Amino acid sequence: ARIVRLVEEAQGSKAPIQRLADIIASYFVPVVIGIAVVTFIVWFFLGPPPSLTYALLNFVAVLIIACPCALGLATPTAIIVGTGKGAENGVLIRSGEALERAHKINSVLLDKTGTLTQGEPKVTDIIAASSSSEEEVLRLAASVERNSEHPLAEAIVKASSEKKLKLLKASNFKAMPGHGVEAIAGGKQLLLGNLALMKERKFSLNGIQKEAERLFGQGKTVLFLSVNSRVAGIIGLADTIKPNAREAVEALHRLNAEVVMITGDNRRTAETIAHEAGIDRVLAEVLPENKEQEVKRLQDEGRVVAMVGDGINDAPALAQADVGIAIG
Repeated sequence: ARIVRLVEEAQGSKAPIQRLADIIASYFVPVVIGIAVVTFIVWFFLGPPPSLTYALLNFVAVLIIACPCALGLATPTAIIVGTGKGAENGVLIRSGEALERAHKINSVLLDKTGTLTQGEPKVTDIIAASSSSEEEVLRLAASVERNSEHPLAEAIVKASSEKKLKLLKASNFKAMPGHGVEAIAGGKQLLLGNLALMKERKFSLNGIQKEAERLFGQGKTVLFLSVNSRVAGIIGLADTIKPNAREAVEALHRLNAEVVMITGDNRRTAETIAHEAGIDRVLAEVLPENKEQEVKRLQDEGRVVAMVGDGINDAPALAQADVGIAIG
């Protein structure tokens, strides 16, 4: 019902160009009627017999050919057809103004996870430090992550479930958007996050830096697990791009639009995905709350920006963009 109402509201909305058409029509209609009346009078008095018939025919001819109705109806008809066609294809257009503004877009900003990629990452590598084991690293990571709704968390919990590991009950759970999560489980202070978080907390990587670099080089997302302030292991996850992502990017290029990918992932992983999709420019290691600022920065460069995202953390950037495109 809400989708139907959204389509109806879009079809009933006025695009800026329609207001211009309405203004022109307000002057055009009386002018055309005036010309039609003058035509009637001229043919009635100067035309051949039957003069009334000739006068009426030419009066009607002027109205039909000039037809001010077409000017007033063309824009709303185009909006109704455009939004209706979009709805048929699963695209909901919020208003006529957004539809009109879309043709001016010259920069498209794409969120990575769930937008360019499948949004279903899988655990591919588990590497434990000398003081731990792979199973223990996965078990502790899943114990923390089962309280999170992030796609990476779901992948880790799913991997632990497949191995039938018994998870610990976690307390004091805290999410740090763009960095990771922390909690207490089994009497241990657990922290699971990216390399930036480890550096921020000044944790030693316990000799697994080279393995992490290897996974980064493969374009994987790498999460570090620390137990009581010591890194116990790393988990590598991979998320494949959607089958039609490269095709969509190529289509945007044909429209002369610059395509930019924005993500919280590290630059190496981001650039691997971007290269695979054929994307021009990468904005990596951007925290969710800073995405809006990146949109503003592009607008300050004189770009008309469309932001494409799929998560609630993309909402501020979607609102800031000239055209916000939410997919789901």
